[in-house]
Amino acid sequence: MGGSGSKAKGVWPFSGTGAGGDSASEGNEQSLARSRSATPFVFTRRSSLYYDEDGDLAHEFYEETVVTKNGRKKCKLRRIQKNLIPQGIVKLDHPCIHVDFPIILCEV
Repeated sequence: MGGSGSKAKGVWPFSGTGAGGDSASEGNEQSLARSRSATPFVFTRRSSLYYDEDGDLAHEFYEETVVTKNGRKKCKLRRIQKNLIPQGIVKLDHPCIHVDFPIILCEV
């Protein structure tokens, strides 16, 4: 439930072979050789921040509106969802290990 792995079935991004393949011994040797050539690190990610019309950067933007009801003024915050530009791809400060990397790093 809710894993953050790849959605492709039977495909390892670091091995280069799919679900169907050669014999087991040849497949294991090839996958180990290819997994050592691929890097397990992730250097960029998609940002969850947005720019608004003024150039401010935030996760969410709200606008304060004044509502008059029965002669009383009441302030409410209304969420802005239009005219927002996503920040895009962001370089990570420290590289992270890819979720689908098929080698055990630490065994307890």
